[in-house]
Amino acid sequence: MTSPSALTRIPYNALEDLLAAIFERHGTSPGVARVLARNCASAQRDGAMSHGVFRIPGYLSTLKSGWVNGTAVPAVEDLAPGFVAVDAGNGFAQPALEAARDLVTRKARANGIAMVAIRNSHHFAALWPDVEPFAQEGLVALAFVNSMACVVPHGGSKPLFGTNPISFAAPRAGADPLVFDLATSAMAHGDVQIAARQGESLPEGCGVDADGKPTCDPAEVLNGGALLPFGGHKGSALSMMVELLAAALTGGNFSFEFDWSPYPGAKTPWTGELVIVIDPSRGAGRDFAKRTETLVQEMGWAGQARQPGDRRYQQRAEALAQGVVIGEEELAHLRELASDR
Repeated sequence: MTSPSALTRIPYNALEDLLAAIFERHGTSPGVARVLARNCASAQRDGAMSHGVFRIPGYLSTLKSGWVNGTAVPAVEDLAPGFVAVDAGNGFAQPALEAARDLVTRKARANGIAMVAIRNSHHFAALWPDVEPFAQEGLVALAFVNSMACVVPHGGSKPLFGTNPISFAAPRAGADPLVFDLATSAMAHGDVQIAARQGESLPEGCGVDADGKPTCDPAEVLNGGALLPFGGHKGSALSMMVELLAAALTGGNFSFEFDWSPYPGAKTPWTGELVIVIDPSRGAGRDFAKRTETLVQEMGWAGQARQPGDRRYQQRAEALAQGVVIGEEELAHLRELASDR
């Protein structure tokens, strides 16, 4: 485990610039590099370490393998008053969403609701950055992404679903948006990887080994085993829903449909993403953000000490004031990657 003495801090903008240089040096266009860098740097800034610089080796090995197109230009299709489709061109999902952001925002404001269906895409990052910007503009947003098959459906015996996260963001009066991002698996895949790297055990009920037997060893989960859905049949049903929304509805691959074996080093799932954006002013007038705040206050009075997103915002404020926490060796390695020709 990394010791506190091995940690340092770097200004957020400097980290984003460094990561953008790495992505561009290793095969992405400048625009794609900037979007991916912002995503990774913001996750590191907000304390989501399993989706921060930890992901860089996976991105780079995937780019090197030829599995993903780092210079893809998304094709945005205006299909209906409330429907935008994007073909990511075998590129990353975040640039595809960025290409459609203005259009779907205009449609949501004009019609009350709109959605972006992204196909032929790779999502390898935290999901909350996809929805939080909409809430900062007074909109409600939900996002759904499926991933590679690594989760056994409830009562099943082999991996079928991805970790299949769901993210939600809503504006809140006088405060940062209310945001959550959760996997429908018992644990995020990146957290399992970190536990394996640090020699830690998993909580009970998170995964099974290659024989389908319960295990708390992250290495056994990663090497032929699988994760379990959270909440048994309830999490499994939600994971199934994400498959249908993120893959079947968008035209993307199900978690079990793609084969990356011809691309050694590939890490990013080739699936789909669905983002739904709602203008709450159509239903609750200008009071929706106040209603959100009322609910948050009641949750606090009911004894919930920390609200969704609180820790992320606290980490963000500290990082913006003092610098983003990162391991000294990690930072040195990133600088080497940025200068690597």
